[in-house]
Amino acid sequence: INVSVFPPSNACIGRYIFNMQVTSCGHTYQRCLGDFYVLFNPWCADDPVYMDNQAHREEYVLNEHGILYEGVHKHITSRPWHFGQFEDGILDICLKVLDMGASYHQGSDRDHCWRNDPVHVSMVVNHMISSHNTNSIMKIPENNDYLKGTKPFSWNGSVPILQQWYNGRCRPVRYGYCGSLAAVMCTVMRCLGIPSRVVTNFCFPCSTENPLGINEIFDCTGKILCGKDKLWRYHCWNESWMARRDLNQCCGDWQCLDPTPLETGRGLSCSGPTWVRSIREGELDLDYDGHHLFSRLNSNYVGWLSQNNVRKAKLFCDTWPCGQHLSTKSVGSDQCEDITGTYKYELGSLKSKEAYYRAYRRIHPGYCNASNCHIDRELSSLCSPFLSDSGVNMRLKMANCPMYGEDVQLHWLLENLRNEPKNLNFNLCAQIITYHGCPMDQFWKDKVNITLGPREVKKIPICISYNQYGPHLYDHNIMKVVAVSDPECGDVLMVSRDIVVNRPPVIVKLLSQPRLKVPCTAEISFCNPLQEDMKNCIMTLEGCGLFKEPMTIDLGTLAANQQARTVVEFTPYRLGKHRLLANFGCHKF
Repeated sequence: INVSVFPPSNACIGRYIFNMQVTSCGHTYQRCLGDFYVLFNPWCADDPVYMDNQAHREEYVLNEHGILYEGVHKHITSRPWHFGQFEDGILDICLKVLDMGASYHQGSDRDHCWRNDPVHVSMVVNHMISSHNTNSIMKIPENNDYLKGTKPFSWNGSVPILQQWYNGRCRPVRYGYCGSLAAVMCTVMRCLGIPSRVVTNFCFPCSTENPLGINEIFDCTGKILCGKDKLWRYHCWNESWMARRDLNQCCGDWQCLDPTPLETGRGLSCSGPTWVRSIREGELDLDYDGHHLFSRLNSNYVGWLSQNNVRKAKLFCDTWPCGQHLSTKSVGSDQCEDITGTYKYELGSLKSKEAYYRAYRRIHPGYCNASNCHIDRELSSLCSPFLSDSGVNMRLKMANCPMYGEDVQLHWLLENLRNEPKNLNFNLCAQIITYHGCPMDQFWKDKVNITLGPREVKKIPICISYNQYGPHLYDHNIMKVVAVSDPECGDVLMVSRDIVVNRPPVIVKLLSQPRLKVPCTAEISFCNPLQEDMKNCIMTLEGCGLFKEPMTIDLGTLAANQQARTVVEFTPYRLGKHRLLANFGCHKF
């Protein structure tokens, strides 16, 4: 007997047991034929996650390899990631995530049927990643302290994280960061059949007071002071494709889901799902958490100079930085795709202004009936009368792309726009900044006098040696260089630059042709670029379809300029295109 099962498109996803009952000669027999799984189906036109482009389905559902984008908006770096949604046992773990998060819908009339709705499934997964009180999949370290767990940036993929959570009685894995949280969510969603991708936003503000403004406070040396607001250098979240029946959508579209718990005014909370198009249009009353996401993509960035911890003077007000260069992996390639245009119109365009007016009225209830002119006057007051035209242009330009162990080289460009000379005193400094905007050590300071003749242009070299920044960098490979003029000289001038220090590369070389179920060898090499020892050196290897579990190699201590080579053997166990990832860690990073 051949039996075919055709679950309807509104069937609840999960594991089903298939029983057969046979009645013969007055006797009834029951037999379990096995079990099967029902998932969302982006190939089915009646399914709310239907995606009509085959190349997109292959990328956003079937592809086990991804790329996370990090760094700063002027220097975007990439980190390969293994989603591993088809690895053994991952589907059962993903369904366990739904079981543990079922209480999210307690008290609603959807207690028993929410698993057929991708909107509610996505809300449960989003909540379970890091917001559940006791059983979230992963925790973010408090105060950058991760001594009691794994370094957040040492993970290569989602599979070890999900396995550790499942095998550890569903207790949170320590530790992750926004990128690993978004990537783990992407794995769970793709495993359940929901097309998903990881998106990175550069310059992401987190403000507890002004929803459309972010403040950074500097002292007279240029050092960033700890304040209530934080400007994340980058932030990762997840986008999932579905038709929103609750918004009367007949076709699928991208929905934003942010699993990282952030301050929302009602405590720490994840965000979404939010229709990406509603963010662009400023239609914030349509959706979950739309006003939070709009604010974090369209905030003004205001810099203040703190003088003797008594009063503050406004240095600048910039409408450009926040919500720029939103990046994700391109379909069918490892190139970076800029999708900023799906979240916001071009800055200064008529549609951009109209969307901002709509959002402003919803975010600030006191302006719900205000005219556009009234809102414009309120926004212009941010810039004047505090800020004046000083007649000097400045910028910091990178002279090299520094790697760990190399000196940082910059050119400081100054241009006098006036016909009279200028004599200015500047304080210069460099400071470590975490990816989520926490100021760390100020490790370098200098003072310089600059004389500019009428209409003169000067280029001044700046060098920050490894000996100066090396002892302070650790896992935070971002520093901020600031030049600020002495307030006693009149108008305060300031220029700054965020700088990424690249990690030294790990070289992977295959020594034999990979074949299914045939042992294959690869050479992994790493060279210590420093003039000092690297201690506690560990190499972690991982690859879906190549390694059943991550391989850890203890390299001990590497002397200055020493090159370590190791040959590893693995047996590919799945056909297809696979990627071998090697991650190096030591006491420095």
